[in-house]
Amino acid sequence: MSFVPVFSSLGDALAEVFGPSVSVSARRAVSGGDINRAYQLTLSDGTTVFLKSNAATLLPMFAAEAEGLRAMADTGAIGVPEPRAVGTDPDLGAFLLLDWIESASAAPGFWEDFGMRLAAFHNADTSAFVPDGRYGYGFSLDNYIGSTPQINTPRDTWVAFFRECRLEPQFRMAFDTGFLDPSARAYSDRLLSRLDALLLEPGHPALLHGDLWSGNFMTGPDGRAWLIDPATYVGHREADLAMTELFGGFSPAFYSAYKSVAPLQPGYEDRRDVYNLYHLLNHVNLFG
Repeated sequence: MSFVPVFSSLGDALAEVFGPSVSVSARRAVSGGDINRAYQLTLSDGTTVFLKSNAATLLPMFAAEAEGLRAMADTGAIGVPEPRAVGTDPDLGAFLLLDWIESASAAPGFWEDFGMRLAAFHNADTSAFVPDGRYGYGFSLDNYIGSTPQINTPRDTWVAFFRECRLEPQFRMAFDTGFLDPSARAYSDRLLSRLDALLLEPGHPALLHGDLWSGNFMTGPDGRAWLIDPATYVGHREADLAMTELFGGFSPAFYSAYKSVAPLQPGYEDRRDVYNLYHLLNHVNLFG
């Protein structure tokens, strides 16, 4: 996997990526989600780019996001913005510089196309994304779900990975902060002990977006879905689909098209809430 360059200032990043005479001509604040500041930058050569920034201590969060985007782009299955640079700047703090994706109207058959492209994304080979080419679950580096650290230490089975790298850390944080009452520990322990009976191993590992809800895709200039703000790792594709349903769901046409390319294992509806518990616990830990 290639690595996105890290710079000690925005000026250094622009000079390296776009040329030594390029500077920022205009900066406009745009929506950046719940966590980051975000800007549209117009450069002196006419290029438009997208910039996220946050506290300097969160540089690893942006570096990991950039590597996740690179991995997703490597599948060739679905559009993602190209990460150009990460770094820290005296005025901005940590930053991530991305290509600007100009939004357009959805093309005819948008949802069907989205479903088929996501299925192709999930069917891509994952051996390059786990250390040493392991045919397992995890990622080449730890990253973040929102601003919460997300552990991606490889495991040989999906259930072990989901237990040890997803649910257990979130439960631990929620108990440590007091967001979950100690009396709930018996229930969490019982759930964790039963995961082998509740979840299934997939037919093959899949590269996941990792945080796939309606706020993390956009309609790109081609009228198709582009994925943004990932929490990338190799896992079970059901976890991505479950997240799409957590906050209201996508169009039925999306799910029909997805299943026409990549049918789901029986009982997915029974497993969906277990996968979404990870995101619900993360919301508790992020926002109380």
